[in-house]
Amino acid sequence: MRHYRAALAALLLAGLMGGGAQAQALPLLDYREAPGALAYPTNWTPGEASGVAVNSKGHVFLFKRTKPMLSEFDAKGRFVRSFDDGLWDHPHGLRIDADDNLWTTDDQNHTVLKLSPRGEVLLVLGRRYQGGEADWLLGRPADVAWDKAGNIYVADGYGNSRIVKFDPKGNFLKAWGEWGDAPGQFKLPHSVVVDDLGRVIVADRENARIQVFDDQGKFLTQWTGLGYPYGLVLGPDRTLWMVDGGYDRLLKLSLDGKPLGTFGRPGHGDGEFAWSHFMALGRDQKIYVADVLNWRFHVLAPTAPQGLMSDYVPTRRRYFGSRPSKGWFTQSADAPGGGPR
Repeated sequence: MRHYRAALAALLLAGLMGGGAQAQALPLLDYREAPGALAYPTNWTPGEASGVAVNSKGHVFLFKRTKPMLSEFDAKGRFVRSFDDGLWDHPHGLRIDADDNLWTTDDQNHTVLKLSPRGEVLLVLGRRYQGGEADWLLGRPADVAWDKAGNIYVADGYGNSRIVKFDPKGNFLKAWGEWGDAPGQFKLPHSVVVDDLGRVIVADRENARIQVFDDQGKFLTQWTGLGYPYGLVLGPDRTLWMVDGGYDRLLKLSLDGKPLGTFGRPGHGDGEFAWSHFMALGRDQKIYVADVLNWRFHVLAPTAPQGLMSDYVPTRRRYFGSRPSKGWFTQSADAPGGGPR
């Protein structure tokens, strides 16, 4: 019966929405929420959860917008340490490279930082508090990735609408992209990964598409109808995982852009997201999700295969947009004795 209801809902929504891929019922990925998987210290301050990454030892790193901003937990979920909070103003993305170096993006102070596993600053891209579009400046960068040669790709992001490529030492090589919705243009390049073929895969968030380029910035293809790509992660089985922060779910895709399964829905409970932002995959197949509006890092554990279809078929972007207030605070400003006290 559940399969029938999901299929019927997909048919109805396809008629209403023009048959886009976001109107399709997809297989439900076999995961469950694992409450208590991370043992937070007693003085832990929750806040907007922005980034998450896992190193080669299975240690989990959490990046959030309250202090401590960057923290490490071991493979069993036990707190290890926090890093120097003076490095960041508004944490955004977090990645870990093959040498377990940590890379952070800050969309307020305009920098990308490379840190050693001990937290030493090894490389700075951009200049703190000086956003701009140049071969040495960034504008509110969102994410970072590398190719097999160690070249660095920055999704430069909220202030600029481009991908910037640097050599392994941080020397500028090239940049491509501008504001717009044509192929090769971006409306917020929010995440970037490089696959084993050297293709640069970009989450073009507000154009609701993923664009694919070669390593010189030549446009190859685009995948649409998937929702709003916030975060991208390459899976070990030649798959691509997408955090859909508009429809608040996870998608597992083939490397030609076909959806293979989904997990999650909008909300505030277990297995529910509100601005799901970035994710990471553990070697134990656990999934970690940074959930901005819920101030939460989700840990999802794999379950036995169940062969179910998801009964969540998105129809609108729930946590987005607002209307001007008509309440007392704004309406009383012109009244005698009015205004805020």
